[in-house]
Amino acid sequence: MEVDNLETVAFQIISNVGSARSCYIGAIQAAREGRREEAQELMREGKEQFVEGHHIHMDLLTKSAEGGLDMGAWGMLIMHAEDQLMSAEAFGILAEEFMELYELMYKKEG
Repeated sequence: MEVDNLETVAFQIISNVGSARSCYIGAIQAAREGRREEAQELMREGKEQFVEGHHIHMDLLTKSAEGGLDMGAWGMLIMHAEDQLMSAEAFGILAEEFMELYELMYKKEG
């Protein structure tokens, strides 16, 4: 990873985890409306997007740990990307909980 690519790397992370977060929110909305299969598909898609963003971030951390990376002027953008990554992870966890809650609710309503 070249230093000139840090901006691109940051935006790749932001784009992937932003898509993941959108999928997780969509999954919660679909589950609330009883569209179980759609909710599960959105969760699957969200997890794929999140994993892609996570892998890009891990590559960045590895390069940094090897001493071959100077964040320089892009440090704040990388921090923003990391913040978005953590936010998407939290949304994923909450989406799974909400989906389970809605599933239980619909079963009780019978």
